[in-house]
Amino acid sequence: MGSLPYLDSPPPSKQSLPLIDETTLLNLFKSQQNHINFFFNNIDHSQTLAFTNTLLNSAGTIFFSGVGKSGFVANKISQTLVSLGIRSAFLSPVDALHGDIGILTHRDVLVLFSKSGTTDELLRLVPCARAKGAYLISVTSVEGNVLAANCDMNVHLPLERELCPFNLAPVTSTAIQMVFGDTVAIALMGARNLSKEDYASNHPAGKIGKSLIFKVKDVMKKQDDLPVCREADLIMDQLVELTSKGCGCLLVIDEEHHLIGTFTDGDLRRTLKACGEGIFKLTVGEMCNRNPKIIGPDAMAVDAMKKMEAPPSPVQFLPVISDDNILIGIVTLHGLVSAGL
Repeated sequence: MGSLPYLDSPPPSKQSLPLIDETTLLNLFKSQQNHINFFFNNIDHSQTLAFTNTLLNSAGTIFFSGVGKSGFVANKISQTLVSLGIRSAFLSPVDALHGDIGILTHRDVLVLFSKSGTTDELLRLVPCARAKGAYLISVTSVEGNVLAANCDMNVHLPLERELCPFNLAPVTSTAIQMVFGDTVAIALMGARNLSKEDYASNHPAGKIGKSLIFKVKDVMKKQDDLPVCREADLIMDQLVELTSKGCGCLLVIDEEHHLIGTFTDGDLRRTLKACGEGIFKLTVGEMCNRNPKIIGPDAMAVDAMKKMEAPPSPVQFLPVISDDNILIGIVTLHGLVSAGL
């Protein structure tokens, strides 16, 4: 069996690869900027306001639909609204005509994205959606199009031309669709008085949500996982406790579990260097830091990270203390990073 031809062929020479010069690329970016500025300079703000208020006052679900690249944009804008706690979904025009339109009701708004307003799949969807009683809005870029004429409302997105040299590839039209939809989404966010906590609750697995939801008590080590000792304990007798709990420190407490201080593996190295064999006679209490950085259990975890990293002396952990100075836990930088903060 012979080898495949392309496996025997040498890789193409770097000199033979086409290159784009900096001036050409810069001119393309400037042209796209000008095309998008045309949109900003010519958009009808009264249409945009009416559109935004219609979505804001919708009693049902806001559905978005589109075909091809406009469909991708419509889907993305719908997902943005969902992330803001607004009932929204993408409705494929093809699937809608094969049963999915059953989800549409008279309480809903259906937003149809199309550059030309002549997309056949959307035009076939319109009478079916109207029969369900939904309020129909077209978002198009060509004046006097068929789709706009058959909807309850139209928003015109001014398009100078596509960046494509043939004025065909939808690269500018989709950009302004995205800018338009996402800007309206933020307007709805403000009108609904969405708080940072509300937004975070919709993103519990992401860094945004974790930074606004997780508290120290949610990520701290506690009870048997704490590397605790007493101030009268000999340093050398506590090496196992110092190294086995994965915190890089000892938490020095009294009989009532009040925090006295901390002793780190860095303190161990410095003590050994300074005292040599004398370390065998030293107690933890003699060498511990009696004024460590601490934090409460109800503080935000992200604030704990900021406190650890704050100058003049960044630390890798914070003892967690109750209001009456009782040690209840420890939060480590490693633990915060592992939690996704």
